[in-house]
Amino acid sequence: MSPSILIVDDEPMTRNLLRLMLERAGFRILEAGDGLQALEAVADQDPDLLILDVMMPHMDGITVCETLRADAETADLPVILLSARSNPEAVRLGMQAGANRYLSKPISREELVRHIHEVLQGIPSQFGD
Repeated sequence: MSPSILIVDDEPMTRNLLRLMLERAGFRILEAGDGLQALEAVADQDPDLLILDVMMPHMDGITVCETLRADAETADLPVILLSARSNPEAVRLGMQAGANRYLSKPISREELVRHIHEVLQGIPSQFGD
Protein backbone atom coordinates (compact mmCIF):
# COMPACT_ATOMS: atom_id res chain seq x y z
CA MET A 1 0.00 0.00 0.00
CA SER A 2 1.35 3.44 -0.90
CA PRO A 3 2.18 5.88 1.91
CA SER A 4 -0.45 8.43 2.89
CA ILE A 5 0.50 12.09 3.12
CA LEU A 6 -1.52 14.73 4.94
CA ILE A 7 -1.13 18.08 3.16
CA VAL A 8 -1.88 20.97 5.53
CA ASP A 9 -2.15 24.44 3.98
CA ASP A 10 -4.74 27.19 4.28
CA GLU A 11 -4.53 27.94 0.53
CA PRO A 12 -6.78 25.56 -1.46
CA MET A 13 -4.78 26.15 -4.65
CA THR A 14 -1.55 25.13 -2.89
CA ARG A 15 -3.17 21.98 -1.49
CA ASN A 16 -4.52 21.13 -4.95
CA LEU A 17 -1.14 21.63 -6.62
CA LEU A 18 0.64 19.50 -4.00
CA ARG A 19 -2.07 16.82 -4.22
CA LEU A 20 -1.70 16.60 -8.01
CA MET A 21 2.10 16.45 -7.77
CA LEU A 22 2.09 13.74 -5.12
CA GLU A 23 -0.75 11.60 -6.45
CA ARG A 24 1.20 11.42 -9.70
CA ALA A 25 4.14 10.09 -7.64
CA GLY A 26 1.92 7.34 -6.21
CA PHE A 27 1.07 8.70 -2.76
CA ARG A 28 -2.37 8.63 -1.14
CA ILE A 29 -3.33 12.20 -0.22
CA LEU A 30 -5.30 13.57 2.71
CA GLU A 31 -5.91 17.30 3.20
CA ALA A 32 -6.47 19.81 5.99
CA GLY A 33 -6.95 23.57 5.77
CA ASP A 34 -5.40 24.63 9.07
CA GLY A 35 -3.51 23.38 12.10
CA LEU A 36 -6.56 22.38 14.11
CA GLN A 37 -7.94 20.34 11.20
CA ALA A 38 -4.48 18.79 10.84
CA LEU A 39 -4.48 17.50 14.42
CA GLU A 40 -7.98 16.05 13.93
CA ALA A 41 -6.93 14.39 10.66
CA VAL A 42 -3.83 12.88 12.28
CA ALA A 43 -5.98 11.38 15.05
CA ASP A 44 -8.68 10.13 12.65
CA GLN A 45 -6.69 9.03 9.61
CA ASP A 46 -3.18 8.17 10.87
CA PRO A 47 -1.14 9.48 7.90
CA ASP A 48 2.40 8.28 7.22
CA LEU A 49 3.78 11.82 6.79
CA LEU A 50 2.69 15.47 7.06
CA ILE A 51 3.52 18.31 4.71
CA LEU A 52 2.79 21.33 6.84
CA ASP A 53 2.59 25.02 5.96
CA VAL A 54 4.00 27.34 8.62
CA MET A 55 1.74 30.40 8.36
CA MET A 56 -1.90 29.36 8.86
CA PRO A 57 -4.94 30.62 10.78
CA HIS A 58 -6.12 29.04 14.06
CA MET A 59 -2.83 27.19 14.67
CA ASP A 60 0.42 27.68 12.81
CA GLY A 61 2.61 24.86 11.54
CA ILE A 62 5.28 25.32 14.23
CA THR A 63 2.66 24.84 16.95
CA VAL A 64 1.20 21.80 15.16
CA CYS A 65 4.68 20.26 14.95
CA GLU A 66 5.38 20.95 18.64
CA THR A 67 1.98 19.48 19.59
CA LEU A 68 2.65 16.31 17.60
CA ARG A 69 6.13 15.92 19.14
CA ALA A 70 4.73 16.33 22.68
CA ASP A 71 2.30 13.40 22.24
CA ALA A 72 3.82 9.91 22.55
CA GLU A 73 1.43 8.58 19.87
CA THR A 74 2.59 11.09 17.24
CA ALA A 75 6.09 11.97 18.46
CA ASP A 76 7.74 10.03 15.60
CA LEU A 77 5.34 11.07 12.82
CA PRO A 78 7.46 12.46 9.96
CA VAL A 79 6.84 16.19 9.38
CA ILE A 80 8.04 18.29 6.47
CA LEU A 81 7.50 22.02 6.90
CA LEU A 82 6.94 23.71 3.54
CA SER A 83 6.86 27.48 3.70
CA ALA A 84 7.46 30.71 1.82
CA ARG A 85 9.36 31.83 4.93
CA SER A 86 12.88 30.62 4.28
CA ASN A 87 15.09 32.93 6.32
CA PRO A 88 17.58 31.20 8.67
CA GLU A 89 15.56 32.09 11.79
CA ALA A 90 12.37 30.55 10.35
CA VAL A 91 14.27 27.37 9.42
CA ARG A 92 15.85 27.21 12.89
CA LEU A 93 12.46 27.57 14.59
CA GLY A 94 10.94 24.87 12.38
CA MET A 95 13.73 22.40 13.03
CA GLN A 96 13.67 23.25 16.75
CA ALA A 97 9.93 22.45 16.77
CA GLY A 98 10.79 18.94 15.61
CA ALA A 99 10.35 19.03 11.84
CA ASN A 100 12.26 16.39 9.88
CA ARG A 101 12.78 18.88 7.02
CA TYR A 102 12.12 22.56 6.36
CA LEU A 103 11.64 23.26 2.65
CA SER A 104 10.97 26.50 0.79
CA LYS A 105 8.07 27.26 -1.55
CA PRO A 106 8.01 27.04 -4.47
CA ILE A 107 9.44 23.53 -4.83
CA SER A 108 9.68 21.17 -7.78
CA ARG A 109 7.84 17.86 -7.75
CA GLU A 110 11.13 15.97 -8.10
CA GLU A 111 12.71 17.74 -5.13
CA LEU A 112 9.63 17.30 -2.92
CA VAL A 113 9.29 13.61 -3.77
CA ARG A 114 13.01 13.07 -3.08
CA HIS A 115 12.67 14.68 0.37
CA ILE A 116 9.53 12.64 1.14
CA HIS A 117 11.30 9.38 0.28
CA GLU A 118 14.34 10.37 2.37
CA VAL A 119 12.19 11.26 5.38
CA LEU A 120 10.17 8.05 5.10
CA GLN A 121 13.44 6.07 4.96
CA GLY A 122 14.78 7.89 8.03
CA ILE A 123 17.60 9.71 6.22
CA PRO A 124 18.60 12.71 8.36
CA SER A 125 18.31 16.24 7.02
CA GLN A 126 21.26 18.31 5.98
CA PHE A 127 20.75 21.67 7.71
CA GLY A 128 19.41 24.28 5.34
CA ASP A 129 17.49 21.93 3.04
